[in-house]
Amino acid sequence: MSTSMTALLKLRAERGQMSAIERRIADYILDNAQLLRDYSSQQLADALKISQSSVVKFAQRLGFKGYPDLKLSISEALARESALEPTGSDHAETGDVAPPDPDSARAEALWHAKALSEEETRALNPPATLALVAQWIVEADTLFVGGAGADGYAAHSFGARVALLGRRCIAHVQSASLLASLSAAQRRDLILLVSEHGAQPEFLRATREAHALGGRVVAICRNGASALRAVADATLVVSAHDPQPQIEDLVYQSALQHVLDDLFLRVFHAQPDAAARFHANRARIVAPHD
Repeated sequence: MSTSMTALLKLRAERGQMSAIERRIADYILDNAQLLRDYSSQQLADALKISQSSVVKFAQRLGFKGYPDLKLSISEALARESALEPTGSDHAETGDVAPPDPDSARAEALWHAKALSEEETRALNPPATLALVAQWIVEADTLFVGGAGADGYAAHSFGARVALLGRRCIAHVQSASLLASLSAAQRRDLILLVSEHGAQPEFLRATREAHALGGRVVAICRNGASALRAVADATLVVSAHDPQPQIEDLVYQSALQHVLDDLFLRVFHAQPDAAARFHANRARIVAPHD
């Protein structure tokens, strides 16, 4: 885990691997982060009806020297988030205050949520892992890309861009069609699976078949434990949180797209002739036909 990661991000990132008591502490802190600066470790323990030593050990589990360091990191994270929050527009010289525009407010709030999600997602994906996955894509004889639902369209778009670099790429927006195409897979091929929750049985089967051939599998999933993450050779994760489901879906798609775009650019710059190939293929494909 990156040492630059804030306490709030660590809480969200590691919650799925915590014990029941640790999850209680994490959830309480996430729900009451603004109030934590006024809490001593004993007060937090009293609020949760646990021992003070449990609070201290929790802070140390996250990589902090103790509870004071945890509180400081949370305060810094809140300050950074506050700096990104939308501010009211300046008043007119007459001093009149324009009525709030709910559509603009929602748009700014969405931008803020996407910015935080992309920041967390970047922190959760080590550059070394991104570089390794990009190298595997460049080295693969064939790249199989799969996803389902909205993930499928994001995966297909990524595969189309990689194909413009002259790479042999087969993309699918349905998990069943991916399984059918794997009948032609070889040892030096790579499978990239985009699955928010990493639970599709077809993707788990595709992973087993790829490994039986000696191939590799890369998974891109929402951060947290999942069956697909457990069996993939490498995993990239997406962090997306919002109490409103319709906003969380938008935030997830935005952060996922950022991961795929970052990965594409790494593949692009790993090939000396990438620019010439991409421009030529793009011009040929999008050029108007007679």
